[in-house]
Amino acid sequence: MATSATESTNQRTNSVATTTTTATKEGDKNVNTNHQTAVIKESKMKITPSRVIRWSGLAAILAGLIYAGIQPIHPLDNISSVNTTAWAIITPLKTVMCFLFLLGLTGLYSRQVEKVGWLGLVGFLMLSLTWALQTAYIFAEAFILPPLAATSPKFVQAVFIGVITQRPTEIDLGALPAIFAAVGILYLLGGLMFGIATFRAGILSRWAAALLAVAAALTPLAALVPHETQRLAGIPVGLAIAWLGYSLLTERREKVSEPVSGRISPQFSQVASE
Repeated sequence: MATSATESTNQRTNSVATTTTTATKEGDKNVNTNHQTAVIKESKMKITPSRVIRWSGLAAILAGLIYAGIQPIHPLDNISSVNTTAWAIITPLKTVMCFLFLLGLTGLYSRQVEKVGWLGLVGFLMLSLTWALQTAYIFAEAFILPPLAATSPKFVQAVFIGVITQRPTEIDLGALPAIFAAVGILYLLGGLMFGIATFRAGILSRWAAALLAVAAALTPLAALVPHETQRLAGIPVGLAIAWLGYSLLTERREKVSEPVSGRISPQFSQVASE
């Protein structure tokens, strides 16, 4: 009987020890699972280059939609429009649009930098320079020309005639007409080259890239119509940029799980192997 009692005591002791070991393992498993979940959540909130590039697509969407949307409602380019409500709303919006273009184009190029080659690089630089120069001119439209219209109306009218329509004026505008003409060339060649390079890369929407290239190439045909109608030629270009931005923003990339080195305890690895 003493032997039976001893065996019964040993069984109870082993059972308690097994229960304790199991509970310890389960506790370690839960602790490490919670720790791993926290690490994953932290990594999802981390700002990475790929996420910045992806969200720059939103800037391209907004810039393209603004550019396409303002063309039919843009005030006439003359001194009588400078102090109107439409001018006061649209020109500051165009200034913001230029900055969004610069951000969006940078993201579009960065996403496909390894595929677009020299053609894409030159096209990107041309388009970026286009909108950098446009930023300066549009800023002047929004915040400099309105107060000047009251004090120097001849100068303001000369800006519209000499810069926009490229006709000679009595007032010397310096290099402004030549710079604005260069902007048109950069706009045309940049859109054509960047569109072709993006189409060939095949990373973003090829339909959008083709639309950008074709719309840019056909831009000179706008000179055949009155100036008030020429603005409509910008609509397909704006829609193409917005489309490319949407393609970048909604792109689905292949996800590869990366182990978090030094962050998972040996107990978790042991439990996982079991």
